[in-house]
Amino acid sequence: MSLKVFNMVKSQINKISNNYNINKNISAILQAPNSVIQTNFPVKINDKYEIFQGYRVQHNNICGPYKGGLRFNENVDINEVSALATWMTLKCSIQDLPYGGGKGGIAINPENYTTEELEKICRGFTQSMYKHIGATIDIPAPDVGTNSQMMNWMTDEYDRLSIARNKTLNTKATFTGKSIEVGGSQGREEATGTGVAICVKEWANKKGIDLKDKTYIVQGFGNVGSFAAKKLESYGMKLIAVGDHTGYLHHKDGFDVNDLNNYIKEHKSLKGYGVGESISDVKDFYALETDVCIPAALEMQITESVAKNLKCKMIVEAANGPVSEKADAICHEKNIDIIPDILANSGGVLVSYFEWLQNKQDYYWSEEKVLRKLEKNMTDAYGKIHDLAEKNNSNMRDACYYYSLKRIETVYNKRGIH
Repeated sequence: MSLKVFNMVKSQINKISNNYNINKNISAILQAPNSVIQTNFPVKINDKYEIFQGYRVQHNNICGPYKGGLRFNENVDINEVSALATWMTLKCSIQDLPYGGGKGGIAINPENYTTEELEKICRGFTQSMYKHIGATIDIPAPDVGTNSQMMNWMTDEYDRLSIARNKTLNTKATFTGKSIEVGGSQGREEATGTGVAICVKEWANKKGIDLKDKTYIVQGFGNVGSFAAKKLESYGMKLIAVGDHTGYLHHKDGFDVNDLNNYIKEHKSLKGYGVGESISDVKDFYALETDVCIPAALEMQITESVAKNLKCKMIVEAANGPVSEKADAICHEKNIDIIPDILANSGGVLVSYFEWLQNKQDYYWSEEKVLRKLEKNMTDAYGKIHDLAEKNNSNMRDACYYYSLKRIETVYNKRGIH
């Protein structure tokens, strides 16, 4: 699966490069990451040393330091991380950020370890990656299976190592997604999901659609899915179906998002939630009639067979790469709009950038200011991509890739690299 995802990213870059006026040398450079770092580090678990394998892929830094999350998930491998790092390069470019793309992770299920063990793993990973990361080199952040507490431990370990090496610099800006008390930004936790919802609002505005009482479904009710749902509910929309790794539920009258979110926070999954009717299969979930479909789980969830039965008006890719290439083509044949991942979920890296700026200045913004800037940047980004799609008579995905690649090409040209 991960190789298919990586090949899909390369195919998307090739498609735009071949169909539009993109320098073929730039396209070739972006086909492979600058650096692939693999590390094996020991951690003492239950009086025995366990060897963990960690990855960090640094895709491209022509626009600035590498930027991207750290994923703790059993399915993490080098192909998946390479694909995600490439998307991060494109995502940062869409938002005009002074970053390139990176991604990393460890192939573990964090639920199999205690809090104390996870701290040891985070510190061990930081030690193994110390020379490869830094506030002007590569800036990791949370992703699937990681959180602000893990970034706190990594920040502390990086700081400890820097002091031991007589590098007493401000190291807070090396990691983003930290707790507020450790230098994190207000608004970071809800940033990605809120950005997804803002894209839905802008799509509706451009279409002249009133979102009140419109319906949506969400696959994956973690950080991104839950905050997207919370924001969409504030627009008057109804969540009529939800799913996670334990199953799927449908409730035609709409779920109470706050109640659902509280249940999942307590029980860690949908299992046992006593509202709605159970749906046995993911294909049946995606076949529900709804206005907006939000895949917010992992890659390649909407495949060709799933796409054939879709009955939605729009898909917003809250996850990275949730729609396969063949499914993408079917959606366009069915006139289902798609807001692509590199735009839809870019709110996370946007507020990570805000956190990085605040850390470097040692001056912190209010939540109101952060969310106001998030709203403006996401609205502006959606607007420029929408206008470009209309100008080029293309879909939103092609417009996103074209804008991103063209900006990267311009930076290479300005640097004298052709």
